[in-house]
Amino acid sequence: MYGEKLERWNRRTEWPLTVAALAFFAAYATQILAKHNQAVNSIAEWVIWLTWIVFIIDYVVRICITENRWKWFYSHLLDLAVVALPMLRPLRLMRFLALVALIQRSAGTKLRGKVLIYTLGAASLVMVVAALAILDAEHGHGQIKNFGDALWWSFVTMTTVGYGDFVPTTVAGRIVAGGLMVGGIALIGAVTATLASWIVERVSNQANAVNGATEDQVERLRLELAEVKEMLRAQLPDPGPQSASESSSELVERPETASTEPDHS
Repeated sequence: MYGEKLERWNRRTEWPLTVAALAFFAAYATQILAKHNQAVNSIAEWVIWLTWIVFIIDYVVRICITENRWKWFYSHLLDLAVVALPMLRPLRLMRFLALVALIQRSAGTKLRGKVLIYTLGAASLVMVVAALAILDAEHGHGQIKNFGDALWWSFVTMTTVGYGDFVPTTVAGRIVAGGLMVGGIALIGAVTATLASWIVERVSNQANAVNGATEDQVERLRLELAEVKEMLRAQLPDPGPQSASESSSELVERPETASTEPDHS
């Protein structure tokens, strides 16, 4: 759709970008879970900056080599959000969308069965990242004190259960909660739709297989009947022209014989 050059670039950079996104994810999680270790936080900060530069380079290259730039730009706003957001800490969370974008890019060329796996992976990723974000936003303010509480809150919020045992109290936490609600409904809907489509496809394939088998059986029966017919024709005697003429003369003489018999009445 956007040219062979872009397709080749996407194929070559898929795994390097995945590694960079995972590195950012690990660095982001480290900064939240190891707040009091300054050395580790400094290393994580450098990793975050480097991965951000990698995604900027990838975005610039792709928009330069694509054939239909405006159409590509409007259809890849998620990629723009990954690189265009400022480096403020509350907005760093949005750059985990790089992983979601890579999952979406890879799933577009896969079969439906694998799309379900990619979607489940994206849903799990959103849940873990939301747990990290809510733990960062609510640190020292709300009820969520550790990563276990944050992960439980993320799970019940994403699945729209919402027990209410943990509630975000900060503005940043409520923004994360709102995004998780919308994203959770969308991802769960995608999983349900993909699973339903897969079931319908399996049933359709089975019905087509049964119909195909029935047609093959009918064709085999027709061929067998034709063979039996040929065998019967081969076994029956072939009446020659003489026997056929004799039979016809007998039929002609029978009425004459009947007419010459005396009438005894």
